[in-house]
Amino acid sequence: MNGMFDVTTLSADQFNAVYNILSFGFASMLATTIYLYISQARVLAKYRQAIVISGTVTLIALYHYWRIFDSFVAAHATAGSSFNEAYRYVDWLLTVPLLLLETIAVLNLPAGERKSLVSRLVPASAAMIILGYPGEIAADNGPKMMWGALSTLPFLYILYILFVELTKSLETQPAEVSATVKRLRLLLIATWGVYPISYLLPVIMGDSAGGASAFVGRQVGYTVADVLAKCLFGLTIYKIARLKSAADDSAYAAAEGMH
Repeated sequence: MNGMFDVTTLSADQFNAVYNILSFGFASMLATTIYLYISQARVLAKYRQAIVISGTVTLIALYHYWRIFDSFVAAHATAGSSFNEAYRYVDWLLTVPLLLLETIAVLNLPAGERKSLVSRLVPASAAMIILGYPGEIAADNGPKMMWGALSTLPFLYILYILFVELTKSLETQPAEVSATVKRLRLLLIATWGVYPISYLLPVIMGDSAGGASAFVGRQVGYTVADVLAKCLFGLTIYKIARLKSAADDSAYAAAEGMH
């Protein structure tokens, strides 16, 4: 099982690769959390909720990267101990809905529209993560592919909402905000696209579900995707909040040098 991988079988180079990428993930989440919480005071009050949510996303990820790192080091030091992959899924179950919430919050949409988007996006994102986990820990490729396919269905529904329904809302946004949100959606697709590739590495590489090379590839892929989907995404949300603040308040724009 992937969640029961014996990391003592890793070579020195493989161990160092995972050790370093997890350290990179931890440091990225820490730096972004501090920056977002400090910087939320630099946008108008009605957009601060989105920045606080962004900081909360990276804070949750920071905690889980500490647990993942600790689990990895402990499993390597003790023969027979297992690396706990479930920490990632607990993290995603919390942070993926929040990522979608921060996107909606920063646009400051009408209450009815905001409620409609949240009521559909949050359950869909939770279903996507929950359906993916049985495949993650599956020992055989058949169940992995089946659960991966099931997890893809709510993912496609999320994309439909973001690219079809949310597009209607962008018509009322300032031009620069609309352009930035469109790039944000592309970032979401690009980063979320890394997760299924990493998930399917045992199949793609022809490796066994517990193979060392597939394990290392998953950890590197998941961590890079997390940094892009949480840190870079959160910083882009902050940029949108500043653009919205400048569009709403000329005094703010002048004070921030955003003419």
